[in-house]
Amino acid sequence: MTQYDFSSFDGLDTVDSFEENTFESEHRLMAGAGVAVIDSDQAVRDYLVGLFEGSVDTAESLEDFETQRHGGSCVVVLGPSCARQEDFDTVALWGKRYPNIATVLVTSELTTQLLHRALRVGIKDVISAPIDQQQLIDTVDRIAEDLPSGDSLTSYSSGIDPVDPDGGELGRVISVFSTKGGSGKSVTASNIAVALARRSKKPVVLIDGHLQFGDIAVMLKLHPESTVADAIAQIDALDADMLNNMMAVHEQTGLRVLAAPVEPTFADKISGQQMARLIEIVRTFAGHVIVDLPAIFNDVVLNVLEASDQMLLVAGLDIPNIKNVKIGLATLALLNIPNENIHLVLNRSDSKVKLDLAEVERTLGVVAAAHVPSDIVVPISVNKGSPVVLSAPKSGVARAFEQLASSFIDGDAAAEPSSNGGFRKFFG
Repeated sequence: MTQYDFSSFDGLDTVDSFEENTFESEHRLMAGAGVAVIDSDQAVRDYLVGLFEGSVDTAESLEDFETQRHGGSCVVVLGPSCARQEDFDTVALWGKRYPNIATVLVTSELTTQLLHRALRVGIKDVISAPIDQQQLIDTVDRIAEDLPSGDSLTSYSSGIDPVDPDGGELGRVISVFSTKGGSGKSVTASNIAVALARRSKKPVVLIDGHLQFGDIAVMLKLHPESTVADAIAQIDALDADMLNNMMAVHEQTGLRVLAAPVEPTFADKISGQQMARLIEIVRTFAGHVIVDLPAIFNDVVLNVLEASDQMLLVAGLDIPNIKNVKIGLATLALLNIPNENIHLVLNRSDSKVKLDLAEVERTLGVVAAAHVPSDIVVPISVNKGSPVVLSAPKSGVARAFEQLASSFIDGDAAAEPSSNGGFRKFFG
């Protein structure tokens, strides 16, 4: 497959200069979705249109496209001129108004900052020069598969602002994240959630945001009937009562759990904006919302991090972990997440690896909020499906998690630890 050098557009006067590389195979988008190309440069538009067979709509700007579109599902290919912040703001609004429009950005130069900005506003993918024709076509086809069809979904105006029927404060969202797998992220999330459920006067919800291989249900010995995928499938009609009925209950503490999908492929059908909307619904009735996230920066993770009030960054005490955490902190800074909202959790902090804790903290520029010691009670608790704070409450691990959880409890919202949560009473 021919690759095109897209790094310079100065010499693109007409599409004729690309006629020798015309696309020869049959190409039709899934679900009858259309394709549109937007760029202020006529030559760039012609070039991108030439990569597709059949009718392709074009526009010089996002505003022109929105004015002239006729409804129906569409994958919009944004040219390099659409990488401006005002265009990204428009794309973010499209995500709320038009569920049957998806966007792909084509750029002459891809940077980490541009990628993060694009994913944050809902752009599904970013492709950089040199442009691989088949890669672009496959990307557009893949995105088109997930778009709803028909004109009935052309627009909606319900918005995504949370509604708090009691007029009180929204619940606090705490995301649990790590830059490296195996750091103890899910163990941290489950123990913090259980500890909060025992102490909080308000409901506590734990969402498994590891959409492909989530383990929260196993760690809590739950057998959920519904998952995140089921909730997202009804996201437009979802309310607090419906969501409550979908959640599994941890009987010992009353913690409510929305488990990860049972099939990894379901993760591809869940967008970051949908996850953010799900969290906004949960926080209208929950005092705390804990979200366990995978060790990757993608659309879902970025949207959840932006929706979070606090973040637990879990790291093991080894050089690869510390290196990745430093990179992760730099990335979070690009996302404008305040340092004061990031709480470093050093797991297995007493391991004899000849790393000085104080030196690690100086290197990262962050003082750890919790030092969780290494203890055999952790794998035992995981295998039993009973968090350490319940199965080994006197252990150093349990004390570290309890102390960390206590820091998220406001004085007027705190209660003595109990074995029976109050969430079931909340809905009567």
